[in-house]
Amino acid sequence: MAILPAGVWGTALAVPASAAGRRVRLWRRTPGWAESWDRGHPALPGLKLPENVVACDSAQAAVSDADLVILSPAGAGLRPVCRLVRPHLRPDAVIVCATKSIEPETHLLVHQVVEEELPGHRGRIVALSGPNFAHEVAAGLPTGAVAACPDLSLADWVQQALMTDRFRVYTNPDLVGVELAGALKNVIALGAGISDGLGMGDNARAALITRGLVEMARLGRAMGANPLTFAGLAGMGDLVLSCTGDSSRNRRAGLAIGRGQSAEAFLAETGLTVEGITTARAGWQLAQRLGVRMPITEAIYQVLYEGLPPLTAMERLMARPRAHELEEVAGADLKPPFDP
Repeated sequence: MAILPAGVWGTALAVPASAAGRRVRLWRRTPGWAESWDRGHPALPGLKLPENVVACDSAQAAVSDADLVILSPAGAGLRPVCRLVRPHLRPDAVIVCATKSIEPETHLLVHQVVEEELPGHRGRIVALSGPNFAHEVAAGLPTGAVAACPDLSLADWVQQALMTDRFRVYTNPDLVGVELAGALKNVIALGAGISDGLGMGDNARAALITRGLVEMARLGRAMGANPLTFAGLAGMGDLVLSCTGDSSRNRRAGLAIGRGQSAEAFLAETGLTVEGITTARAGWQLAQRLGVRMPITEAIYQVLYEGLPPLTAMERLMARPRAHELEEVAGADLKPPFDP
């Protein structure tokens, strides 16, 4: 098994993979990192990976002969990593995507980007998602995840390869729904952070999480996903974690924005990758193209890209026309005498 790159999330995934008995090869782009590797990651203090995890000084060394290759870059790095490994992959290798994003320029989901870059592996792509903070996975704390692929035999195989008594993996055939949920929850987590930064309280956060989930499922349904996926680990599970956990980068960015800092200043100050910022634009543009109503996503997009003050965005959301919850949640054929 190979994991690329060995960033925080990739290194953390080596913990359950190695505990499941697999030999794991890690690679990252930093020159000379394999020679100075101390069997851990600087952002994961205290982590000491076992002997069946090895560092490789080239992507070729990592993926050659690997039957399972986990790609774990940030969204912007997905195509470059695919191009780097493409010449060296086994034809029958299974590609596991642990990235949560929507490509800004194309609005493609992660597996669609991988299909373009690795056409020989079309149909052999599995998404790995769920409510997973890397430092907790690395520490061996109990975690749930989901492996998604229309070919459930491949999802089952990935489940077996990664599952331990501390990292429980479920399977799901809904690849589109799992990937879309993992990307869009970052946007709603930004909104929850903005609300908390404004001091709007626990009630507002709970409403944003719940109605944000409706928006995620609404777009998913328009793209052919199973709405029930959004009630699972990749949907509600990851959404709640990202909207409430102090380790959530998207929530932290939202808190800063709600308190008056710009997104650009937050990124410059922290050096963090915050996927929700680019996904807000891609998700909103995708919703516009498909004619899907996503008012929370729209408001976050306007705050980030159109200069709308966060407080004004919150006030506009609260002042929207009356709506029927069941019509939107259950898809019931209800026709209220007002504009939903």
